[in-house]
Amino acid sequence: MNSSGTPSTTKETPSNVNVTAALDIEGNVPLESVQIDGLVVLKIIKHCREFFPSPVTGQLLGLDVNGVLEVTNCFPFPGSKADDENELVDGARYQVDMMRCLREVNVDNNTVGWYQSTYLGSFVTHKLIETQYNYQQTFNNKSVVIVHDVSRSTHGNLSLRAFRFSQAFMEAQKEGKFTTESLIKNKLTFSNIFEELPITVKNSHLMTAFLHSLDDYEHIMPKTTLDKETVVSPLSPNFDTLELSLDPYIEKNLEFLLEAVEEHTQEQNTYTFWQRSVAREQAKIQSALQKRKQENASRQASGQEPLPEDDILKMFKLPTEPSRLDSLLITSQINNYCKQLNQYSGPTLGKFFMAGELQK
Repeated sequence: MNSSGTPSTTKETPSNVNVTAALDIEGNVPLESVQIDGLVVLKIIKHCREFFPSPVTGQLLGLDVNGVLEVTNCFPFPGSKADDENELVDGARYQVDMMRCLREVNVDNNTVGWYQSTYLGSFVTHKLIETQYNYQQTFNNKSVVIVHDVSRSTHGNLSLRAFRFSQAFMEAQKEGKFTTESLIKNKLTFSNIFEELPITVKNSHLMTAFLHSLDDYEHIMPKTTLDKETVVSPLSPNFDTLELSLDPYIEKNLEFLLEAVEEHTQEQNTYTFWQRSVAREQAKIQSALQKRKQENASRQASGQEPLPEDDILKMFKLPTEPSRLDSLLITSQINNYCKQLNQYSGPTLGKFFMAGELQK
């Protein structure tokens, strides 16, 4: 995962400079950002759009250097069915074969995470939890999951987000208990399940020079008319962002939000039923203890030894508290839907007001 090379220069280093900290040879610097090559971004977008709206996943390759996770390559995972063991085995074998082939051609083959597509931000699932937890546990929290929302990217801005689990969630997942006591102990809420890292896209110097050449070409030939067809320059402005028909997107968000609220209500009902069951059992225990105390008082009055009260507790068994993980995930998903509605409803209303003023 980490850069293990040492500097080959013989230049003397000042005594007040910590070479180990500067190069992060031990890999102790925590991740603070993600840097993705432009070609990797195009590969992820192409893979996700080809299979949209079906979810797809893939592997991320690169290095972590001084707190920056540099993603330099990626490859898609083959489609596999969760109920077919042979398909899963073939997928694992495919991943191993790809890593070996990349190693043979001297391409970065260090795993730094994975990516997956999503539809309208619906990515907070148990499958993502299990996969990302295995990645972070295996690679010492030096891995991320990159989520690409194809439907959201069609409305003007590229939706590419990098997430990793917080330390509080990793501790709770390691214990395997998401009870109320565990949540309080780890200070875990729906808002600190994930930590989002900033993403920067980096292009090679050759690609940067090519983009500058396209920019110069645009100024030389902004637009020409040829055979009654308008030829638009490569870097012409994109007017798709002024599209007013965002109603289907907002409508779908509202539908998913209502479904998530219903699921959250069911989880709350389950938790309320458990609380009532515990209260009933505790009332039975208190009643039995009260009877035992009265019986012991009469036995002591007659000179007999009192009966123990511990066996009363063994007669009753409190119901097990249901896991609060589903409730946390659903609440986090509801938070995502609300943020998306907030982000898109404001600009959409602004466009409508602007269009109305232009018509006047």
